[in-house]
Amino acid sequence: MGPLELLGHPVRLRIVHALRGGRSLTTAELGERIADVSKATLYRHVELLAEGGILEVAEERRVRGAVERRFRLRVASASITPEQLEQLTVEDHRRGFAAAMAALVAEFNAYVERDGADPIADLVGYRQHGIWLTEAELHQLIEGLRAAILPVLSNEATPSRSRYLLSPILFPTEDNAS
Repeated sequence: MGPLELLGHPVRLRIVHALRGGRSLTTAELGERIADVSKATLYRHVELLAEGGILEVAEERRVRGAVERRFRLRVASASITPEQLEQLTVEDHRRGFAAAMAALVAEFNAYVERDGADPIADLVGYRQHGIWLTEAELHQLIEGLRAAILPVLSNEATPSRSRYLLSPILFPTEDNAS
């Protein structure tokens, strides 16, 4: 299974989200973070991601006779390259978008079901804006978003940081204005 198929499943995408920021977690710790997914399903998807080269074993240790493995992302494998992106068909884009939306809905549901979830205090946002842009303005917008997002992508987990899921989505909704 290639990276496109591996990353195109909502549970596997949620595992990747949970490991971002330099984290290494055991499958049990992943299960605590993705509690709405059964252990058997989680273990199966972790194994697929490891076999596919998306995850690697960061550490192994013996715990009561069993081997406990901590997994981390293999950074280069946890994304889709520009070359792979160019090869996607319309159907591939549909499947990828559906998987991303399913993961987003599952992550949001897990958030609001947590004890003490407070969308107002947590500054949760899910607004949509229809905007008119020239091609130059579109490129300027994308560069501005990249400039804002890229510096924080490498932030590692610390006790003072909370993990947020940011999902910018951009696509034209109409043909050029007539």
